[in-house]
Amino acid sequence: MKILVGYDGTNSAKEALNLAKAHAKSFAATVDVVTSMQKGTEHERQDIEQAERGLEYAKSIFDENNIACNTHLLIRGLTPGEDLVEFAKENQIDEIIVGVKRRSKVGKILLGSTAQYVILKAHCPVVSVK
Repeated sequence: MKILVGYDGTNSAKEALNLAKAHAKSFAATVDVVTSMQKGTEHERQDIEQAERGLEYAKSIFDENNIACNTHLLIRGLTPGEDLVEFAKENQIDEIIVGVKRRSKVGKILLGSTAQYVILKAHCPVVSVK
């Protein structure tokens, strides 16, 4: 089994890592932790470095528990939701785990919702965590 975790460093994303750890232990699964950024120019260098540190943290959680884990920083010009769904298809992922945060209706309209996009468009089951 292959599990994908969308990770952005938020508390809900950290909860997604914990659930992925439990699922990976239960199902003898491998885990892919993915952070997606739309741009990767020099102006975003600090954001890229922060994302890389976040992925190192995520990998350490799985390494401590002897769970096979790969990390991926995607900078492909896609929105995070599109990136997660495409990565899941390309890598034949069996389950996606994403953190959700409470947002107003206006916030969803203006900023979109990565979790909502993934839930609606993914080819495999999606588990959302608060």
